[in-house]
Amino acid sequence: MTDRPHFTPLEHTDFQRLEHAVYLKGLLQPFKGKGLETWASQCSALRDDLIGLAQRRILAQADRYPFALLGVQLAQQPTGAGTTFLRWRNRDRSKMGVALWQALMADPTTPASLLDDLHAMESQRITLNMQISLLHTLARQARDCADKLAEADAVRAHRAELLDARPVT
Repeated sequence: MTDRPHFTPLEHTDFQRLEHAVYLKGLLQPFKGKGLETWASQCSALRDDLIGLAQRRILAQADRYPFALLGVQLAQQPTGAGTTFLRWRNRDRSKMGVALWQALMADPTTPASLLDDLHAMESQRITLNMQISLLHTLARQARDCADKLAEADAVRAHRAELLDARPVT
C-alpha cells in the first residue's frame, strides 16, 4: 500500500539492549535470602526499561510527521499502580482508547499510505502493554511472596525462641 513505511516497529536488537537477567527461567528457581526481592527489582527495572524504550522509539515516531497531523495520537498513560501504558487518545485529550484507533483506520480521510504503519503501531502498542503488564505483575507478586516468606520466618523464629527459653527438665 505504501512505498516507504513511516513507522518502524521494535526489532529483536532493541530488546537485546535490555537486561537479560530477567526472564521466565528465573521464575523457576529456589529463592533464598533476598532472592525474591532481587528478582522483583529486576522485573521492575526491566518494566521501566521497556517503558523507556517505548518512549524513545515508539512515541518519538508517533509524535513526528506524518502522524502528528492526525487527530488521534499515541501517548503514555500512567496508572495508579505505578506503571505506564501506551494508549490512543484524541489531541484535545477528551477521549482515550482503542476505539479511537479503530475510527482512525475506518475514516476515509486517513491516508491509505498510513494504514500499514498505523496497524504496525497498534500491534506494537498491544505487545508492549502486555509485556509491561506482565513484568509489573511478576514484580508485585514476587514482593508479596517475599513479605509472606519473611512473616513465616518470623513466626518460626519466635517459636524457636520459646523453645530455647523453656526450662530444661
